[in-house]
Amino acid sequence: MELLIAELSKDKFEITVKANQITKHVVYVTDEMLFNLTKNKISKKQLLNFSFNFLLERETNTSILSSFDLTVISKYFPEYKKKVSQKCNL
Repeated sequence: MELLIAELSKDKFEITVKANQITKHVVYVTDEMLFNLTKNKISKKQLLNFSFNFLLERETNTSILSSFDLTVISKYFPEYKKKVSQKCNL
């Protein structure tokens, strides 16, 4: 499986997941979200890469929403914020 992350604007990214079925997802990450989740220890693209790998460990790419903001992940997976904190050594 391959992830391609393209920056569409400062806060808007398109993630292409190349798997059995290719999917595209538009994800919003604001500077505030980045700071709240990572204290700016990693970039938005690094956070998106981590987040999509996190999601893909739990569901297929065809089950991931086509458009969402990053804060939505913790509504479906409460352990998400803790996993991001661990990744960033917070």
